Amino acid sequence: MHEIIAAESAALAAIPYSDAIDHAIELIIEHVHRRGGKLVTSGMGKAGQIAMNIATTFSSTGTPAVNLHPGEAQHGDLGVLQPNDVMLLISNSGATREIIDLVYLTRNLYPDIPMIVITGNPDSELGRLTDVTISTGGSPEVCPLGLTPTTSTTVMTVIGDILVVNVMRLTEFSREQYALRHHGGYLGHKSRNEFEK
Repeated sequence: MHEIIAAESAALAAIPYSDAIDHAIELIIEHVHRRGGKLVTSGMGKAGQIAMNIATTFSSTGTPAVNLHPGEAQHGDLGVLQPNDVMLLISNSGATREIIDLVYLTRNLYPDIPMIVITGNPDSELGRLTDVTISTGGSPEVCPLGLTPTTSTTVMTVIGDILVVNVMRLTEFSREQYALRHHGGYLGHKSRNEFEK
């Protein structure tokens, strides 16, 4: 257990900082909060589950977001896109065929939609195709086969948190606004009670 925790902690500490993170945050604020668009996330497989989690966390903290499955996008769901949107794509390899196809489909529909990618391979095809490339650092998976998404998905989740928290700070998202979006459950109860105090 401690060996796995140490390896994943080291991968988190090794996430490289670059101005790509600042650029991604600015694109999200510009397109969603100033232009009235939304954030559209996408990934395939395990990365797709991380993309969905990032979208729901953004939505619950004042930044409208949806997750677009890259396969369903080819069967009509691409219609969810609007001109002022911004896309956040997730692919550890940077070579996920379905996500590459999604980039071309999107460019054909709305050429000016900016695209951000979180990837372990910034020199990949996706890294070259997108406007902003955020590198995970490419740490090896803790899976004994070196194949199962484990370390990579942990790092992707944390990068998503970095984007969410910084957008919250810069847009001054308040406890009152949080309470308005959380009507049920423990967090809804806690946010409303603390706001009413």
